[in-house]
Amino acid sequence: MDTKSERALKGPQDGAQFLNGHEPPRPPPPARRLAIISWTTFSVGVNFALLAMMFVQPSSPSDWFSKARLLPQEHLKKTNGSAPCYNSANRVLCLPRPPSPRLSFSASEHLLLCSGNGHYVIEDEETGACHCHACFSGGHCEQLDPDCHLNLFHGDPTLFEEYWLTQPDAPTVIPSWQGMSYFAHRNNDYLFVDYFLEQAIRKIHGMVGNAVTEGRYIVLGVGSTQLYQAALYALASPESPSPTPVVSAIPHYSSFEGCTKFMDSRKYKWVGDAEKFKRSATKDQPYIELVTSPNNPCGSMNKPVVNGNGSVVNDLAYYWPHYTAITAPADYPIMLWTMSKISGHAGTRLGWAIVEDASVAAKMAYFIQLNTLGLSQDAQARGITLLRAIMSSYENQRAGGVERERQPFFHYGQAVLEGRWRRMRQALDNTSRFDLPEYESSFCSFLGKNFRANPAFLWLKCKAEEDCQQLLKENKIIARGGAVFGMSTQYVRVSMLDRHPLFDLLLARLASLK
Repeated sequence: MDTKSERALKGPQDGAQFLNGHEPPRPPPPARRLAIISWTTFSVGVNFALLAMMFVQPSSPSDWFSKARLLPQEHLKKTNGSAPCYNSANRVLCLPRPPSPRLSFSASEHLLLCSGNGHYVIEDEETGACHCHACFSGGHCEQLDPDCHLNLFHGDPTLFEEYWLTQPDAPTVIPSWQGMSYFAHRNNDYLFVDYFLEQAIRKIHGMVGNAVTEGRYIVLGVGSTQLYQAALYALASPESPSPTPVVSAIPHYSSFEGCTKFMDSRKYKWVGDAEKFKRSATKDQPYIELVTSPNNPCGSMNKPVVNGNGSVVNDLAYYWPHYTAITAPADYPIMLWTMSKISGHAGTRLGWAIVEDASVAAKMAYFIQLNTLGLSQDAQARGITLLRAIMSSYENQRAGGVERERQPFFHYGQAVLEGRWRRMRQALDNTSRFDLPEYESSFCSFLGKNFRANPAFLWLKCKAEEDCQQLLKENKIIARGGAVFGMSTQYVRVSMLDRHPLFDLLLARLASLK
């Protein structure tokens, strides 16, 4: 029989649970273990009591939001000994603990302290302040400036923030000892790819049915931008005496040209319009074609144009059921994806490529290694948590015979975007200044229904021959002009992904342009 020292040397046994793919710490000594068990037993009892109270007297989030009180500091000391309170000028905002475990306390801090329009930052033990989002001001970000400039130039996906504020089971807790090595979990052949993240990526694509991953390689990057540059490096012909042309159908994603030129490579060069290149290219000329589907900016489902002796990179960042119907799994040699478009976490800077050819995947991984020495393990840990949270929102919708209140993520996103597009069309019906694309309905195999696409961007065309970007700017809407997409200045791209109050303000301003 093993001695205690021999068992310690062996470490965790098969089947041990890991935290974000790493070994758990050693068990505590007996005395501490007894204390932990006692405290855990007490905590479980308290939680059961709270749950019982919740079911006896249910309370919606809006009910307890209204219980926040602004009290003078002197009165606060007498009546709120244990309530969490924060100073704000001469008054103090006090939050009662939410009776429902559905919302985390950190979420309630943001929703209450800053009116849902900012983030509360604790500056020291006693004081803190709201850092308000754009167009909001006031001690608790309660004031919307109706004359502010709406900056919708970028596709910052903040509309999903409201969903994640109400998900207590999706925090990413990273202990100080975790992720210290350059290398991720060692159970795979990729030194910088966490095994558990790779499995989560394959599982969510399999659940949604939007990509083939079996037999393919996963390459991680700092967003899809870095993966795009890695793909150019991997695909450019080393034998060619001249740089490999890089082309894309117009309107193409505006950053393709800038990212390609920025690298100033002798192996490839930006040429532009794929249709024009197709007419002038020789039969065996190498090229790299970029296909974005659904397209950014216009939301169309694109296919390769050139169809010659070249390579194709498919950017499928928006091929998720909240933006468009999933009609079949994407099956291409190189497919680029990003966390920012699936969940809204643009700041995590996590992207992945699904690559068919082993040598191409190796070259892309080599580029990532030289460029950033892999992707941050902290970002990978957060990616694991978020993908698992999305998938779990579709599991166990009924627990113990009670319907769970949590809405599945893609259903939530599709409903929000569908509602925004309905309202946008109604607003533009009142003005004769613009044209916008029409989208046909398709059956979504994941959601099980027909619906029209709900693109992330509004692709507007001014009916008059005028600079549409300048027109919107004069009406305090900052958007991206058509020229950077290869189109005329009559076109402009406007983000549909900002927070709800700012989207309402956008609707009002567009409707006012008669």
